[in-house]
Amino acid sequence: MSRRKGRPLAPEEEELWRAVRKTVTPLRPEKIVAPPPAIAAAEPETQRPLVHLPPAAPPQPTAKPALPKLHPFGKRERQAVNRGRTAIDGRLDLHGYRQDEAHARLSGFLSHAQSMGWKVVLVITGKGRPGGDFQSLHDHERGVLKRVVPLWLSLPEFRRVVLGYEDAGPVHGGGGALYVRIRKRK
Repeated sequence: MSRRKGRPLAPEEEELWRAVRKTVTPLRPEKIVAPPPAIAAAEPETQRPLVHLPPAAPPQPTAKPALPKLHPFGKRERQAVNRGRTAIDGRLDLHGYRQDEAHARLSGFLSHAQSMGWKVVLVITGKGRPGGDFQSLHDHERGVLKRVVPLWLSLPEFRRVVLGYEDAGPVHGGGGALYVRIRKRK
C-alpha cells in the first residue's frame, strides 16, 4: 500500500514506521536489478538506405468466444427426473412476481445453484390464468412468465449457467414448470 501524500510524518511516527518495517517480511522479495551497463560514446552511424515494406494487413477483429450450446434432456435423463430417480436439487417458485422481479430472482437462484454444484433445478412459472385480468387476444398467450422464462434461459447471460431446460413432467407441474440443467462451474 502506498502512503497518501499530505502531511509529513512526525519524527516519532517516522521512527515507529521504521521499527514496523524491520519486523515485516515482504510477500514477494523485491527483484534486484543490475544497473544498465555504461554506454560507450556513441559513434555516429552511417545512414542506411530506407527499406520499403509492403503495407501491413489491417488487424482482424477478434472473435467473441462462442456461447455454450443448450443441450436438451435425453429420454432416459428426462424419465429419471420425472420418476424421481434423479433428485431435483432446488426449486424456485416465481408465482406472483412481476417480470423484473422474476428475472432478478431467477438470475440469483441459478448462480447460487451453480455455486452449490446442483445439477437439476425446478423453476415454477405457473400456467397463467385463462383470461387474466384482461381478455387476451389469443388464447395461447396465457401466463407471461410461462412464455418469457424459456426466452430468458436462452439469453447469453444465462448460458454460462444453464446447460439446458425442458417442460417439467406432470408430477412436477407439467407446462407450468421447467426442469433446468445447471452447468458445472469451471
